[in-house]
Amino acid sequence: MTKNARDPFVVLMADDDIDDVMLVRDALKDCRCEADFRYVEDGDEAMDYLIGRGRYQDPDLSPRPSLILLDLNMPKKDGMQTLQEIRNNPKIRTIPVVVLTTSRDRDLMLRIYRLGGSAFITKPAVYKDMIKTMERLCAYWVKTVSLPDHSQAEIKYRKPVSRGSDLVRRSRGGAERF
Repeated sequence: MTKNARDPFVVLMADDDIDDVMLVRDALKDCRCEADFRYVEDGDEAMDYLIGRGRYQDPDLSPRPSLILLDLNMPKKDGMQTLQEIRNNPKIRTIPVVVLTTSRDRDLMLRIYRLGGSAFITKPAVYKDMIKTMERLCAYWVKTVSLPDHSQAEIKYRKPVSRGSDLVRRSRGGAERF
């Protein structure tokens, strides 16, 4: 099973273009993706939602997302800054972040992956293609991938260090080889 059976699969989309939000929402419905779809309009609001600040304090009304769809070009805090802030916060860094953008720029794509983006998808221009994209996204993130449940979410991440052919993980008591 990919997700805890008692937890709904929550998709949070951060995008300031309401037309794009509605297209994604409708495409998720049309491809029969069983997701609880939520959206916010900019990076600041996304962070408020993710850390339960302001009007998003009630976890019953603002459940932890299983997946974030992130636009890059937003007012206040853009997608790049938002991604970086998500990855720097130990309480939310395990949430997969899929960048959904109009750009096809390869350098931008590399920057997203280097910042910890889980995927980079160029928004399809045709609705039929959006449905196919959401179908594939749903098949992968909802039906295939195993995601940590809420109690496992805060992971103490330490970057592995490669030394020759050995992989060494830093720990409090020194380094462990595995």
